[in-house]
Amino acid sequence: MISIAVALIVFLCVAATLAGASVRILREYERAVVFRLGRLLGSKGPGVVILIPGVDRMVKVDLRTVTLDVPPQDLITRDNVPARVNAVAYYRVIDPVRSIVDVERYHAATSQIAQTTLRSVLGRADLDMLLTERERLNEALQKIIDEQTDPWGIKVSLVEIKDVGIPQGMQRAMARQAEAERERRAKVINAEGEFQASERLLDAANIMSGNAAALQLRYMQTLLELGANGQSSTIVFPIPIDLVAPFLSATQSADNSDGHSAAPASSDDKPPNKELTSEPLLDELPPEQGPRHELAAEVPQRNEPTYDELR
Repeated sequence: MISIAVALIVFLCVAATLAGASVRILREYERAVVFRLGRLLGSKGPGVVILIPGVDRMVKVDLRTVTLDVPPQDLITRDNVPARVNAVAYYRVIDPVRSIVDVERYHAATSQIAQTTLRSVLGRADLDMLLTERERLNEALQKIIDEQTDPWGIKVSLVEIKDVGIPQGMQRAMARQAEAERERRAKVINAEGEFQASERLLDAANIMSGNAAALQLRYMQTLLELGANGQSSTIVFPIPIDLVAPFLSATQSADNSDGHSAAPASSDDKPPNKELTSEPLLDELPPEQGPRHELAAEVPQRNEPTYDELR
């Protein structure tokens, strides 16, 4: 009797062990690829999966999206600039059977394909394209990796370039280029502002030139704005030339009159008065008073010294 009870207990234990080994429960996002004696039976799940202990072997596959961090890759761009780039890829298994049968360790295979494609695609791009056109490069990477992993039952949904590392010298050169570009834009904006301001000033001058009172009011408003600042104790303002011009002309005329009156009257400077001269001039003698050579003979001749006498 005791031996029967022991045998029954042993049978129940073996049956429980076999039942535990033959029953599997899979979650909603899991699938089971079952092999019976080495031959593929297909995928099962989710829920309860019954296996024959010792005969069937199950491989569990996760159907959720996997985040794959691509390690940093050293590459040289098309314009011969060294760079260090890393990326991230998102993929999921859409065919559990092919992901197990057609490739060994699909996760490692997808990671290697992503690294190789990253170096290949970015090596054909310029540095400017690598920095400014990331969306197009991301689309190209996603398309190439997805085409290569599609036979494995892997769907690559997204690939993003995370970081681009360039040498310090190139960073300083790019910083100088950006600074020069910003200075150029600032100068252009300043010039445009000056041009617009000059146009508005021209319009205002044309409006105020028609009325002198408007110009005077603007002048007084400027003085009021200068005097409103409590920190300034001295106000320097220009005087219109129209107000000073009469005084300048009067002063100049007075100086000219004073200069003429103060000049000394010299006898040498005065012209000879013909009315006070008793003797007629040689040129004014009439022909009946004798030949002019007789009068000229009476004028004493002055002997000029010769060159030898002067020596």
